[in-house]
Amino acid sequence: MKARVTVTLKTGILDPQGKAIEGALKSLGVDGVASVRQGKVFDIELAGADKARAEAALKDAADKLLANTVIENYRVEIV
Repeated sequence: MKARVTVTLKTGILDPQGKAIEGALKSLGVDGVASVRQGKVFDIELAGADKARAEAALKDAADKLLANTVIENYRVEIV
């Protein structure tokens, strides 16, 4: 089974990398860029077919390793 964990900064947390990407896009001539927030995406393949168990395991992994839950949110999707 395949899963995706998407990690993003919480609202109100400064995002200097997003600001740098925003500036770079504008300097490349990409019009209409209002703002950029950067994040992380983890595509994970899991053995087994129990979606509830996989989701629980990935939430535990996100809490402990994949995300800094003080400043980041995460979303787990089984695809």
